[in-house]
Amino acid sequence: MTATTTAPVATPPVPATRPPSARLRAWATRAPLLPALIFMIIVTQLPFVATLVISFFDWNSLYPDARRFTGLGNYQEVLTDADLRHSVWTTVLLTVAVVLASLVLGLVLALLLDRRFRGRGLVRTLLIAPFLVVPVAAALLWKHVLYNPEYGLLNGLLHYVGGPQPDWVSNTPLLAVEASLVWQWTPFMMLILLAGLQSRDQEQIEAARVDGASDWQIFVHLTLPHLRRYLELGALLGSIYIVQNFDAVFTITSGGLGTANLPYTVYQSFYQAHENGLASAAGVLVVIGSIVIATFALRVVSSLFREEVSRA
Repeated sequence: MTATTTAPVATPPVPATRPPSARLRAWATRAPLLPALIFMIIVTQLPFVATLVISFFDWNSLYPDARRFTGLGNYQEVLTDADLRHSVWTTVLLTVAVVLASLVLGLVLALLLDRRFRGRGLVRTLLIAPFLVVPVAAALLWKHVLYNPEYGLLNGLLHYVGGPQPDWVSNTPLLAVEASLVWQWTPFMMLILLAGLQSRDQEQIEAARVDGASDWQIFVHLTLPHLRRYLELGALLGSIYIVQNFDAVFTITSGGLGTANLPYTVYQSFYQAHENGLASAAGVLVVIGSIVIATFALRVVSSLFREEVSRA
């Protein structure tokens, strides 16, 4: 007679459940954040949803009874209308010019401030000051104090040396807007790049100097590769803000002379033409563009954090 053995039946693992006290503690830690979350949803998300819904309607506030659903008609008009296409191109041109010029000037200033010299703290504070000025006040400063053809500082200097007296806003309107924005955003780029310069491995730089590398070779082969992430971050964050810039265009040129960018076109369509649907569609496109740029910016920031953690 042979004895038979039966294999034990495997029982499925019982899922671990958190005790009620742990759940209560978790909710207690999250509860203080709920008012801020609800406030953020009410202030940001609900208006955007309303704007998105309005963008699908042909809606002129002067004729509210003539409102009708048009689907993607407003978006098609934004992308095909000549004036609106020109505002999109102006937005791209303004953003690229301001971001590139600010990055180059910010890099030069950051390299200068990375050296030790007497009064460096005071110089750094003075260079940061333009970024702290209210955008409308900065635009008014450039329009009246610098650009005015009768009493502006630029024409005053030209008159002192016997030069011409141009009307800067009328002759070079887009360049006038770009110059004011570059002046305001260069300190922002400088701070980001200065942080990148001060995070370099000094031992690696000293080793390169011992091996006979010149300052230019160190800059090209060590400093620039190290600053690549910081340059990307500055370009992306600057693009997010410049794409949405309204103050300089409105204050200096009032959107005339070919300087109307997409945010100003949204304002013009909504407050002057009373085209709620068209303005909403243009606004949604601005938000989508900003979200795309912000996504890349967040990836760059997360990669910078990962690099710092790996160094630590």
